[in-house]
Amino acid sequence: MRFKSKLGILSSLLLALALIATAVLPASGLATSYPMTLTDDLGREVTIEDLSVRIISLAPSNTEILFALGLGNRVVGVTDYCDYPPEALTKEKVGGPYSNVDTEKIVALQPDLVLASDVNSMETITTLEGLGLTVFGIEAIDLDDLLDDINTVGQITDKEVEAEAFTDEMRSRIGAVTAETTGLSPEEKPRTLHICWHDPIYTCGRDTFIHDAIEKAGGVNIFADLEGWPAVDIEAVIWRDPEVILVTAMGGTGSSTWDWVLTEPRLAGVSARQNGRVYYVESNWVERPGPRIVLGVEQLAKNIHPEIFFDPWDYDDDSSGEIEKIEAIAAVQDYFSGLISKDQALEIIELYFG
Repeated sequence: MRFKSKLGILSSLLLALALIATAVLPASGLATSYPMTLTDDLGREVTIEDLSVRIISLAPSNTEILFALGLGNRVVGVTDYCDYPPEALTKEKVGGPYSNVDTEKIVALQPDLVLASDVNSMETITTLEGLGLTVFGIEAIDLDDLLDDINTVGQITDKEVEAEAFTDEMRSRIGAVTAETTGLSPEEKPRTLHICWHDPIYTCGRDTFIHDAIEKAGGVNIFADLEGWPAVDIEAVIWRDPEVILVTAMGGTGSSTWDWVLTEPRLAGVSARQNGRVYYVESNWVERPGPRIVLGVEQLAKNIHPEIFFDPWDYDDDSSGEIEKIEAIAAVQDYFSGLISKDQALEIIELYFG
């Protein structure tokens, strides 16, 4: 009897372990064939020997991609700045991404794959590779690149089907915006400035995903003649006279950059300030080349072309056919948060008062 009892306990333990393994480990019967050798976005030839069940992300955008593809259970380490989705906050932190990457901790976590990015230094990547780790780097310079990167991550992690479905949905939502903006004449596309810091003024030039997002949203980036993330002087901003200013400074409308754009005397005469067209866009939507860039494109479109994309009835949350007091208050709060213009807020308030 004691033997049967012990056998029963052992069987229960084995069943429990099997259930845990099913929940944690990928299913067998892989769609992807390993090993595979690919050239990553950093120009390195990388061989993925087998399915990666322990993954470390070295950039917040990479973390968002991994979770969006259903790989959260395989992520064992993230950077100090990986804060989305909320589940990412529960993962082990490995420092970085820009500096102070804890290589010892990364090695201790025994990853099968380290997913790096262009924000990581080549010194960090070379060091990790020298320690025998598989490091694959991605870098998006526009939205098409981002979609390709998501599909590549799906390819190397046996999530090709999920990646294709996800990027198809992203492409559809971006296409809904460009369907409205592609036919606009040059005169109908407002001169647009993106600013993420003010001392000195940092903006985006061509070959950046934010530039691509602005163009797709129907704006003209006033610094498209520059490349990457240049610092520009205020005289150049004044001379190019932006009609729309998009602020993405960390800290939102509580940041010093937001205050500077709204109060700097030398900007008082530019069209965007004159017409109340200074907007705050959630930084992580447009400064991270990840899945939420779609939200960024949609928000930029509403800011740049409110005549096309802004609908005051979007504030009718309960679909009652009336703008109620709490909904009008929400519009006023969005105005003070820089999400909509004064005219848009007044339009919603007028609907409230009937």
